[in-house]
Amino acid sequence: MSQVDLFAYERPYWEAGKTLLCGVDEAGRGPLAGPVCAAAVILPRDLDVDAVLPGLNDSKKLTEKKRLELFDKIKECAVSYCVAYATEQEIDEINILQATYRAMHRAVEGLSQTPEQALVDGNRDPGLDVPTELIVKGDSRSASVAAASILAKVSRDAVMVRLAEEYPQYGFEVHKGYGTKRHYGALEEFGPCPAHRNSFLKKFYARK
Repeated sequence: MSQVDLFAYERPYWEAGKTLLCGVDEAGRGPLAGPVCAAAVILPRDLDVDAVLPGLNDSKKLTEKKRLELFDKIKECAVSYCVAYATEQEIDEINILQATYRAMHRAVEGLSQTPEQALVDGNRDPGLDVPTELIVKGDSRSASVAAASILAKVSRDAVMVRLAEEYPQYGFEVHKGYGTKRHYGALEEFGPCPAHRNSFLKKFYARK
C-alpha cells in the first residue's frame, strides 16, 4: 500500500485547518446471523502509516493474522476510536441499511472527541451529525477508513466466535454468519436461533 497515498483524502482537510477526521466503515451487512458492526477512527495527523501501521488496507484484503495485528496497533495509535453495533432485532425491524446507519451513528457519537469531518466508505450518506465525504472503496483508499474497516471486521468476528459458543451447532466461528452451505445445512437441521436475522431468512422459510 506504500505506493498509494493513504492520506490523499485526509490531507486537504488538514490543510484547511480540520485536524479531527474520522474514518467510518461497517462489517457484517450480508450475513444471515449476528449484528452489523460499525467503527469510527480518528488517526493522528500525518501518521507515518508505513512505520506504525504497515500493510494497512481494506480488511477484506488482509489475512486474519494481519487484521489482528493491525487491530491492536490502530487502537494504540488512534486519537480516538469507537466500535458500535445494531442488533439482529434492529436489522429485522428497520432493515439492514438503516441498521447499518444506526451503528455508524453510534460509533461516531461514541468517539471521545467530536470529529470535524467524517470520511465514510461507500456511496450512500448515513446522515451523520458531522460533515461527511463519501469515498467509494474508501477502505483501500483512505487510511482512516481502512483503520475503521479493520476495527469493525475484527470486532464483529469476535462477536460471532462468542455466539458460536452459545449456539455451537451452526459453525458461526467458521463462516461468521454468512450463508454458506454448512450454515444452510445447520438451519435445515436445527432451524434458526435468536442470533439469526429473520428478515434474511425469507427464502429459506419459503422453501419449508
